[in-house]
Amino acid sequence: MLRVGIQLYSVRNSLKAEPFKTLEKIADAGYKYVEAANHNALEDDGVGFGLSAKDMKKALDDLGLSIIGCHINPLNLDRLPAVLDYHHELGNKQIGCDIEFFPYEDMDYLQRRCELFNKVGEMCKERGMRYYYHNHYQEFQRFGEKTVYDLIMKNTDPDLVFIEMDTYWIMRGGQDPLKLIDKYQDRLILLHQKDFPKDSPQPVNMFDGMINDKETISFPLFEETKDPHCFTEIGTGKMPIQDIISFASKAPNLEYIILEQDHTNLDEIESIKVSMEAFKKYSGTIWE
Repeated sequence: MLRVGIQLYSVRNSLKAEPFKTLEKIADAGYKYVEAANHNALEDDGVGFGLSAKDMKKALDDLGLSIIGCHINPLNLDRLPAVLDYHHELGNKQIGCDIEFFPYEDMDYLQRRCELFNKVGEMCKERGMRYYYHNHYQEFQRFGEKTVYDLIMKNTDPDLVFIEMDTYWIMRGGQDPLKLIDKYQDRLILLHQKDFPKDSPQPVNMFDGMINDKETISFPLFEETKDPHCFTEIGTGKMPIQDIISFASKAPNLEYIILEQDHTNLDEIESIKVSMEAFKKYSGTIWE
């Protein structure tokens, strides 16, 4: 059984407006597990609330919330010790990257990033923590015969670099999430689940006329082609979510499936409530 969590990026605007009230609303909705996202790791050791690790832990504990991971950006080796120490004290055992981009067929750059991922993994392991790689669609661009994702897996140490598979972005990269889960199941520790709307204005596969797979996929290009209408409340779209849950449950180290929605037409809190109710129809998950 996979425990269900929520990625706080889903309520990022609410968090900016009223951070602690938003956490309270998340807990009141029935969520128990949260994954944070720190996109300001050069200045912020924590998770964006301006609290010490001790006080942040108390705030989460008082609401009955557990932090199960956090995306960190950028991965700066000078800053990482303080960031990791904060999370260790907070009780968060898992740190991940939020997004990466790789110049087309630049194997030297890819190798350097893999070396960095291994180093971050070592730093996490020294603290009894785990580092995980979180994908988008650009990792399924091919450099020669192999996808960038396969090259990352090949050039990182499986004892140091684990993975959080985002099944939505896997499909948007033209891949089958079930096959990828099967291939790398031993490294899989977290799963991200979004949903793709039935009336999307774009094809599921970004390489099907949306993106030139022979050119560099940059952050500006990613943002330019990321259509808000290609996201919907989880469980209301057309992704094969039950198949994903049933298959992923066999992965030996996977504990959590984390709901995330990048864009919504609803109030963010209402959106995560709709996703929760829609997601409850699937078997193989627990909310406690």
